[in-house]
Amino acid sequence: MNRTWALICLILAPAVILPLLVGIYDKTDPTLLGFPFYFWFQFALIPMAAVLTIAAYYLSKRADRERKVR
Repeated sequence: MNRTWALICLILAPAVILPLLVGIYDKTDPTLLGFPFYFWFQFALIPMAAVLTIAAYYLSKRADRERKVR
């Protein structure tokens, strides 16, 4: 595995690991627009995971292009 694929794994890791660590967001305070932290943190994870996935996708496309050139 080259450095680009290691970077892709590192970029995708928070999107996978953070939702599994329930202890870090299993609380009600602080609230946002009346929603407890538990709910709005999970909703915030959705766009974060999407951005990280898009970044990983473009890096993987570039890595595949570079591999085909060799």
